[in-house]
Amino acid sequence: MNRRVCTSLATFSLLVPGLAPVQAQGLALPLPQITASSLPSAPPPLGLPQLQQQVTCPALQQRIAAIVGGEAPVWSISVADGGGRLLADLNGQRPRIPASNQKLISTAIALDRLGPDYRLTTRLWRQPDGSLRLTGEGDPDLDLAQLKRFAKLAMGSGGGPGESAGPVRIQLVEEPQQRWWPQGWNWADRAEAYGAPITRLALTSNALDMAVSNPPSRLQRLLSQEIKRQGGSAAITLVAATTGTSQEGVLLHEEPSVPMHGLLSLANTDSHNFTAEVLLRQGTGSWELSQARESTMQWLSGQGLPMAGVSVMDGSGLDRGNRVTSRLLAGLLLRMAQHPYAANYAASMAIAGQRGTLRNLYRGTSLEGRFRGKTGTIRGVRSISGILDGPDGPLYISMISNGASAPNSTIGAILRQSQQPGLCPAS
Repeated sequence: MNRRVCTSLATFSLLVPGLAPVQAQGLALPLPQITASSLPSAPPPLGLPQLQQQVTCPALQQRIAAIVGGEAPVWSISVADGGGRLLADLNGQRPRIPASNQKLISTAIALDRLGPDYRLTTRLWRQPDGSLRLTGEGDPDLDLAQLKRFAKLAMGSGGGPGESAGPVRIQLVEEPQQRWWPQGWNWADRAEAYGAPITRLALTSNALDMAVSNPPSRLQRLLSQEIKRQGGSAAITLVAATTGTSQEGVLLHEEPSVPMHGLLSLANTDSHNFTAEVLLRQGTGSWELSQARESTMQWLSGQGLPMAGVSVMDGSGLDRGNRVTSRLLAGLLLRMAQHPYAANYAASMAIAGQRGTLRNLYRGTSLEGRFRGKTGTIRGVRSISGILDGPDGPLYISMISNGASAPNSTIGAILRQSQQPGLCPAS
């Protein structure tokens, strides 16, 4: 299914050091390398990193404790206001499995490192020997219509030096199979559409009704069929992205994804695992997941966030080896609220009673339209973190349960209590 969405976003100029601008006269171009982007300087960390350990709103603290009752040991809950006060905190420093709340980390680092205009781009290159090369960055919306355009261009380009007949020679640059899934993903999940393999050239996010088990093979077959349908033939081979490919080549055509805003929305509003994994890799500049995880931990630490017990294993939250704290997530939300691209980050989230994974929750209540957040659900885990319109301004809330009996009711009750006027007077 085509997941392409329409977005409208103000345009910024984003230059990536080491990446020459695309040129139209067929000049030789290097393959793009993602490095640090020239973004506006971020302000120093605010909020939770500077907080004292004391809770500053005993009334809210008491009400939260009453709501969770005897299930307090399985909950981690942190509530902060826009000034950085820790209003309430229950086990806020205890690491827990976050499920899809992990996506808040992936989207934050991608937005910070790449900017709101960034697009995942699939490119067709002509190599010095006349062969063609197809490269990609994991566009989750790459579809058959785009594949047909690549096939038509490949046919017109010949694929060989001075060849008037014979097969078009095309190389597909792809990650080796051992990198297609994070190691901690359950084998049963890998067969489902939500657990599709993470590859650079991913038609329909490598999923149909179920996951596509061998995406490069599928792409080879469909591209070959399309070239044949257009009256030609193709010799298509795979080239591992890890082997290092020639940087000489002429860019013939490129197909960009939706801008970053659309990608963030796929990850946070729709909780699309594939998109979140790609954003983590592109945001950190590495498709080697161990390196991407290390870069993410360094980035989080660099924001001044509390890192005790935190472990990043993937970008989507499907890996049960992930560990985060509610203080880290509440602090991250507060940190991103101070970011130059704060509006883009907040706009990427689901809205209570209206949009995304929150559209069916809290309709007709005081929370409808007043809470933007990210949900998370895997077996035994329910989490939600986001921004609540409080009586005196925005509140940054994270709640993670590992084993709660009725988590949705608990979450709703805590959000509504946090809305109560006069409960936590401004200092």
